[in-house]
Amino acid sequence: MHTTINRNRLYAFIARTAAVTFLSAAATLGLQAQQSPGTAPPLPPVSLKSTLTAPIDLSTPDALKYSSSTGSAEMANAEVFDLGSDIQPPPRRRYGRPNYSDSHTNPDGSAKYNFIIGGGLTLPVGGTHNYLAPSYNIQGAVARNFSKTLGIQAEFDWANFGFQTSTLNNQLAIYNGPFFLYGLPQIGGATHIWSFSLNPIVNFYTSDTWGAYVIGGGGFYHKVATFTTPVVAQMCDPYYGCYNYQANQPIDSYTSNALGVNGGIGFTYKASRFSSIRFFAEGRYIYTFNSKRAFDYGDVNFNNVNVFPQNSAKTGYVPITLGVRF
Repeated sequence: MHTTINRNRLYAFIARTAAVTFLSAAATLGLQAQQSPGTAPPLPPVSLKSTLTAPIDLSTPDALKYSSSTGSAEMANAEVFDLGSDIQPPPRRRYGRPNYSDSHTNPDGSAKYNFIIGGGLTLPVGGTHNYLAPSYNIQGAVARNFSKTLGIQAEFDWANFGFQTSTLNNQLAIYNGPFFLYGLPQIGGATHIWSFSLNPIVNFYTSDTWGAYVIGGGGFYHKVATFTTPVVAQMCDPYYGCYNYQANQPIDSYTSNALGVNGGIGFTYKASRFSSIRFFAEGRYIYTFNSKRAFDYGDVNFNNVNVFPQNSAKTGYVPITLGVRF
Protein backbone atom coordinates (compact mmCIF):
# COMPACT_ATOMS: atom_id res chain seq x y z
CA MET A 1 0.00 0.00 0.00
CA HIS A 2 2.86 2.35 0.61
CA THR A 3 4.34 1.72 -2.82
CA THR A 4 1.13 2.57 -4.61
CA ILE A 5 0.91 5.97 -2.94
CA ASN A 6 4.47 6.94 -4.00
CA ARG A 7 3.79 6.01 -7.63
CA ASN A 8 0.65 8.15 -7.68
CA ARG A 9 2.58 11.14 -6.35
CA LEU A 10 5.29 10.72 -8.97
CA TYR A 11 2.78 10.54 -11.79
CA ALA A 12 1.00 13.64 -10.47
CA PHE A 13 4.32 15.64 -10.36
CA ILE A 14 5.23 14.71 -13.91
CA ALA A 15 1.78 15.69 -15.16
CA ARG A 16 1.94 19.12 -13.45
CA THR A 17 5.41 19.80 -14.84
CA ALA A 18 4.31 18.99 -18.38
CA ALA A 19 1.25 21.21 -18.05
CA VAL A 20 3.31 24.18 -16.88
CA THR A 21 5.83 23.70 -19.72
CA PHE A 22 3.04 23.51 -22.33
CA LEU A 23 1.37 26.66 -21.06
CA SER A 24 4.68 28.59 -21.05
CA ALA A 25 5.41 27.61 -24.66
CA ALA A 26 1.92 28.57 -25.79
CA ALA A 27 2.22 32.00 -24.18
CA THR A 28 5.56 32.63 -25.90
CA LEU A 29 4.22 31.67 -29.34
CA GLY A 30 1.25 33.92 -28.88
CA LEU A 31 3.40 36.96 -28.15
CA GLN A 32 5.62 36.31 -31.20
CA ALA A 33 2.57 35.97 -33.45
CA GLN A 34 1.28 39.38 -32.33
CA GLN A 35 4.59 41.14 -33.39
CA SER A 36 5.63 40.90 -37.15
CA PRO A 37 9.34 40.36 -37.82
CA GLY A 38 11.12 43.57 -39.10
CA THR A 39 8.70 45.99 -37.49
CA ALA A 40 10.69 49.19 -36.67
CA PRO A 41 9.99 51.37 -33.73
CA PRO A 42 7.87 54.44 -34.53
CA LEU A 43 9.79 57.57 -35.88
CA PRO A 44 9.41 61.01 -34.43
CA PRO A 45 7.18 63.40 -36.44
CA VAL A 46 8.85 65.61 -39.16
CA SER A 47 7.94 69.29 -39.69
CA LEU A 48 8.54 70.32 -43.36
CA LYS A 49 8.24 74.04 -42.61
CA SER A 50 10.88 73.99 -39.92
CA THR A 51 13.23 71.98 -42.14
CA LEU A 52 13.03 74.50 -45.03
CA THR A 53 13.47 77.55 -42.83
CA ALA A 54 16.41 76.14 -40.88
CA PRO A 55 19.90 77.57 -41.83
CA ILE A 56 22.12 75.35 -44.02
CA ASP A 57 25.27 74.05 -42.36
CA LEU A 58 28.07 74.10 -44.96
CA SER A 59 30.81 73.07 -42.61
CA THR A 60 32.67 69.87 -43.41
CA PRO A 61 31.82 67.04 -41.10
CA ASP A 62 34.64 65.81 -38.95
CA ALA A 63 34.48 62.41 -40.61
CA LEU A 64 35.25 63.96 -44.04
CA LYS A 65 37.98 66.38 -43.01
CA TYR A 66 41.47 65.76 -44.49
CA SER A 67 43.98 64.77 -41.91
CA SER A 68 47.62 65.22 -42.85
CA SER A 69 50.20 62.87 -41.53
CA THR A 70 52.44 65.87 -40.96
CA GLY A 71 52.12 67.17 -37.48
CA SER A 72 52.00 70.75 -36.33
CA ALA A 73 55.55 70.56 -35.12
CA GLU A 74 56.85 69.56 -38.53
CA MET A 75 54.85 72.33 -40.23
CA ALA A 76 56.20 74.88 -37.81
CA ASN A 77 59.79 73.92 -38.64
CA ALA A 78 59.21 73.93 -42.43
CA GLU A 79 60.60 76.85 -44.49
CA VAL A 80 58.04 79.23 -45.94
CA PHE A 81 58.31 79.75 -49.77
CA ASP A 82 58.60 83.44 -50.53
CA LEU A 83 57.32 84.41 -53.98
CA GLY A 84 59.12 87.73 -53.69
CA SER A 85 62.56 86.17 -53.24
CA ASP A 86 65.28 85.96 -55.89
CA ILE A 87 64.22 82.48 -56.89
CA GLN A 88 62.57 82.79 -60.33
CA PRO A 89 60.86 80.11 -62.40
CA PRO A 90 62.70 79.07 -65.59
CA PRO A 91 61.90 81.15 -68.68
CA ARG A 92 59.18 79.87 -70.95
CA ARG A 93 60.52 78.34 -74.14
CA ARG A 94 59.23 79.91 -77.32
CA TYR A 95 58.85 77.89 -80.50
CA GLY A 96 58.99 79.56 -83.93
CA ARG A 97 59.36 78.44 -87.49
CA PRO A 98 61.83 75.62 -88.20
CA ASN A 99 65.37 76.79 -88.96
CA TYR A 100 67.14 75.02 -91.82
CA SER A 101 70.92 75.03 -92.05
CA ASP A 102 71.87 72.70 -94.92
CA SER A 103 73.76 73.74 -98.05
CA HIS A 104 70.66 73.76 -100.30
CA THR A 105 68.08 75.49 -98.09
CA ASN A 106 67.80 78.94 -96.54
CA PRO A 107 66.84 79.36 -92.86
CA ASP A 108 63.25 80.19 -93.87
CA GLY A 109 62.88 76.95 -95.85
CA SER A 110 63.32 78.37 -99.36
CA ALA A 111 65.71 76.77 -101.84
CA LYS A 112 69.06 78.54 -102.15
CA TYR A 113 69.28 77.88 -105.89
CA ASN A 114 66.78 77.75 -108.75
CA PHE A 115 67.24 76.81 -112.38
CA ILE A 116 65.05 78.48 -114.99
CA ILE A 117 64.21 77.34 -118.53
CA GLY A 118 61.71 79.15 -120.69
CA GLY A 119 60.71 80.42 -124.08
CA GLY A 120 58.03 82.45 -125.77
CA LEU A 121 57.31 85.44 -127.96
CA THR A 122 59.43 88.52 -128.66
CA LEU A 123 57.68 91.78 -129.57
CA PRO A 124 59.65 94.81 -130.88
CA VAL A 125 58.30 98.09 -129.55
CA GLY A 126 58.83 101.78 -130.23
CA GLY A 127 61.03 102.65 -133.18
CA THR A 128 62.30 99.07 -133.33
CA HIS A 129 58.87 97.95 -134.50
CA ASN A 130 59.35 100.02 -137.70
CA TYR A 131 61.96 97.62 -139.11
CA LEU A 132 61.76 94.40 -137.03
CA ALA A 133 58.94 91.85 -136.77
CA PRO A 134 57.88 89.62 -133.82
CA SER A 135 59.54 86.24 -133.40
CA TYR A 136 60.58 83.90 -130.56
CA ASN A 137 62.82 83.98 -127.50
CA ILE A 138 64.69 81.42 -125.36
CA GLN A 139 65.77 81.91 -121.75
CA GLY A 140 68.05 79.99 -119.41
CA ALA A 141 69.04 81.18 -115.94
CA VAL A 142 70.38 80.31 -112.50
CA ALA A 143 69.02 82.12 -109.43
CA ARG A 144 70.60 82.50 -105.99
CA ASN A 145 67.89 83.04 -103.40
CA PHE A 146 68.77 84.72 -100.11
CA SER A 147 65.26 84.19 -98.72
CA LYS A 148 61.73 83.54 -99.92
CA THR A 149 61.52 87.21 -100.88
CA LEU A 150 64.88 88.29 -102.28
CA GLY A 151 67.20 86.72 -104.83
CA ILE A 152 69.41 87.45 -107.82
CA GLN A 153 69.24 85.80 -111.23
CA ALA A 154 72.06 85.35 -113.77
CA GLU A 155 70.59 84.58 -117.17
CA PHE A 156 71.23 84.08 -120.84
CA ASP A 157 68.57 85.23 -123.33
CA TRP A 158 68.19 84.78 -127.05
CA ALA A 159 65.65 87.14 -128.65
CA ASN A 160 64.99 86.48 -132.32
CA PHE A 161 63.32 88.87 -134.77
CA GLY A 162 62.18 88.93 -138.36
CA PHE A 163 62.35 91.85 -140.75
CA GLN A 164 59.37 93.92 -141.79
CA THR A 165 58.51 93.58 -145.50
CA SER A 166 59.26 97.28 -146.04
CA THR A 167 62.72 96.77 -144.58
CA LEU A 168 63.51 93.88 -146.94
CA ASN A 169 62.23 95.81 -149.97
CA ASN A 170 64.37 98.80 -149.06
CA GLN A 171 67.48 96.64 -148.67
CA LEU A 172 66.78 94.83 -151.95
CA ALA A 173 66.72 98.18 -153.74
CA ILE A 174 70.08 99.08 -152.22
CA TYR A 175 71.75 95.76 -153.14
CA ASN A 176 70.45 95.94 -156.73
CA GLY A 177 71.36 99.64 -157.02
CA PRO A 178 74.30 101.19 -158.89
CA PHE A 179 76.74 100.62 -156.03
CA PHE A 180 76.30 96.84 -155.66
CA LEU A 181 74.63 95.67 -158.87
CA TYR A 182 73.82 92.30 -157.32
CA GLY A 183 70.74 91.71 -159.43
CA LEU A 184 69.03 89.70 -156.70
CA PRO A 185 65.50 88.38 -157.31
CA GLN A 186 64.61 88.63 -153.62
CA ILE A 187 66.16 88.74 -150.16
CA GLY A 188 65.30 87.54 -146.71
CA GLY A 189 66.97 87.59 -143.38
CA ALA A 190 66.65 87.68 -139.63
CA THR A 191 68.15 89.38 -136.64
CA HIS A 192 68.69 88.37 -133.06
CA ILE A 193 70.00 89.70 -129.76
CA TRP A 194 71.75 87.42 -127.31
CA SER A 195 72.55 88.74 -123.89
CA PHE A 196 74.02 88.01 -120.48
CA SER A 197 72.39 89.90 -117.62
CA LEU A 198 72.31 89.98 -113.83
CA ASN A 199 68.86 90.68 -112.39
CA PRO A 200 67.68 91.05 -108.78
CA ILE A 201 64.29 89.45 -108.15
CA VAL A 202 61.75 90.29 -105.42
CA ASN A 203 58.92 87.85 -104.67
CA PHE A 204 56.29 90.20 -103.24
CA TYR A 205 53.63 87.48 -102.98
CA THR A 206 54.19 83.80 -102.20
CA SER A 207 51.75 81.04 -101.26
CA ASP A 208 51.65 77.26 -101.50
CA THR A 209 50.22 77.56 -105.02
CA TRP A 210 50.58 81.08 -106.47
CA GLY A 211 53.35 83.64 -106.49
CA ALA A 212 54.19 87.01 -107.99
CA TYR A 213 57.51 88.77 -108.43
CA VAL A 214 59.23 91.75 -109.99
CA ILE A 215 62.58 91.44 -111.73
CA GLY A 216 64.98 93.90 -113.29
CA GLY A 217 68.65 94.50 -113.94
CA GLY A 218 71.16 95.00 -116.70
CA GLY A 219 73.81 93.34 -118.78
CA PHE A 220 75.59 92.95 -122.10
CA TYR A 221 73.59 92.76 -125.36
CA HIS A 222 74.97 91.60 -128.71
CA LYS A 223 72.83 92.42 -131.76
CA VAL A 224 73.27 90.66 -135.12
CA ALA A 225 71.44 91.27 -138.43
CA THR A 226 71.92 89.02 -141.46
CA PHE A 227 70.47 89.33 -144.96
CA THR A 228 70.18 86.32 -147.23
CA THR A 229 69.14 85.43 -150.75
CA PRO A 230 67.81 82.10 -151.98
CA VAL A 231 70.21 80.08 -154.12
CA VAL A 232 70.22 76.65 -155.63
CA ALA A 233 72.95 74.45 -154.21
CA GLN A 234 74.07 70.97 -155.11
CA MET A 235 74.83 68.12 -152.74
CA CYS A 236 76.35 64.77 -153.68
CA ASP A 237 75.92 61.55 -151.75
CA PRO A 238 77.81 58.29 -152.53
CA TYR A 239 74.58 56.29 -152.24
CA TYR A 240 72.01 58.59 -153.86
CA GLY A 241 74.18 60.66 -156.17
CA CYS A 242 74.04 64.42 -156.61
CA TYR A 243 70.87 66.49 -156.21
CA ASN A 244 69.95 70.18 -156.08
CA TYR A 245 68.30 71.98 -153.16
CA GLN A 246 67.39 75.55 -152.35
CA ALA A 247 69.17 77.34 -149.48
CA ASN A 248 69.55 80.85 -148.16
CA GLN A 249 72.97 82.30 -148.75
CA PRO A 250 74.11 85.23 -146.54
CA ILE A 251 75.00 88.34 -148.54
CA ASP A 252 75.42 90.93 -145.78
CA SER A 253 75.73 90.95 -141.98
CA TYR A 254 75.98 93.53 -139.19
CA THR A 255 76.80 93.38 -135.49
CA SER A 256 76.50 95.85 -132.63
CA ASN A 257 77.37 95.56 -128.93
CA ALA A 258 75.82 97.59 -126.16
CA LEU A 259 74.81 97.66 -122.53
CA GLY A 260 71.14 97.39 -121.72
CA VAL A 261 68.59 97.33 -118.94
CA ASN A 262 65.43 95.32 -118.35
CA GLY A 263 62.51 95.16 -115.95
CA GLY A 264 59.24 93.32 -115.66
CA ILE A 265 56.78 91.28 -113.64
CA GLY A 266 56.05 87.58 -113.46
CA PHE A 267 53.62 85.09 -111.92
CA THR A 268 54.27 81.54 -110.74
CA TYR A 269 52.06 78.51 -110.23
CA LYS A 270 52.89 75.31 -108.32
CA ALA A 271 50.65 72.31 -109.01
CA SER A 272 51.48 70.66 -105.67
CA ARG A 273 52.58 72.17 -102.37
CA PHE A 274 55.06 69.29 -102.01
CA SER A 275 56.68 69.94 -105.40
CA SER A 276 59.74 72.12 -105.97
CA ILE A 277 58.73 72.95 -109.57
CA ARG A 278 56.94 76.20 -110.33
CA PHE A 279 55.59 77.21 -113.73
CA PHE A 280 55.97 80.88 -114.54
CA ALA A 281 54.73 83.49 -117.00
CA GLU A 282 56.74 86.67 -117.32
CA GLY A 283 56.81 89.87 -119.33
CA ARG A 284 59.71 92.33 -119.46
CA TYR A 285 60.72 95.49 -121.21
CA ILE A 286 64.33 95.53 -122.51
CA TYR A 287 66.18 98.53 -123.82
CA THR A 288 69.71 98.53 -125.28
CA PHE A 289 71.94 101.61 -125.61
CA ASN A 290 73.45 100.96 -129.05
CA SER A 291 75.44 103.74 -130.75
CA LYS A 292 73.95 104.44 -134.15
CA ARG A 293 76.30 104.49 -137.13
CA ALA A 294 75.68 106.60 -140.23
CA PHE A 295 74.57 105.15 -143.56
CA ASP A 296 77.74 104.50 -145.64
CA TYR A 297 78.56 102.63 -148.84
CA GLY A 298 82.20 102.41 -147.77
CA ASP A 299 85.26 102.93 -149.92
CA VAL A 300 85.92 101.71 -153.42
CA ASN A 301 86.65 98.26 -152.04
CA PHE A 302 83.41 98.28 -150.03
CA ASN A 303 85.20 98.47 -146.71
CA ASN A 304 83.26 99.83 -143.70
CA VAL A 305 79.95 99.43 -145.51
CA ASN A 306 76.88 100.24 -143.44
CA VAL A 307 73.72 100.19 -145.49
CA PHE A 308 71.61 98.99 -142.54
CA PRO A 309 72.19 101.59 -139.78
CA GLN A 310 69.12 100.38 -137.87
CA ASN A 311 71.20 97.51 -136.48
CA SER A 312 73.29 99.94 -134.47
CA ALA A 313 70.28 101.96 -133.31
CA LYS A 314 68.92 101.82 -129.79
CA THR A 315 66.55 98.89 -129.46
CA GLY A 316 63.43 98.24 -127.41
CA TYR A 317 61.49 94.99 -127.20
CA VAL A 318 59.27 92.96 -124.90
CA PRO A 319 59.88 89.22 -124.44
CA ILE A 320 56.91 87.26 -123.07
CA THR A 321 58.24 84.05 -121.57
CA LEU A 322 56.66 80.85 -120.26
CA GLY A 323 58.73 78.26 -118.47
CA VAL A 324 59.60 76.35 -115.31
CA ARG A 325 61.60 77.14 -112.18
CA PHE A 326 63.03 74.18 -110.30
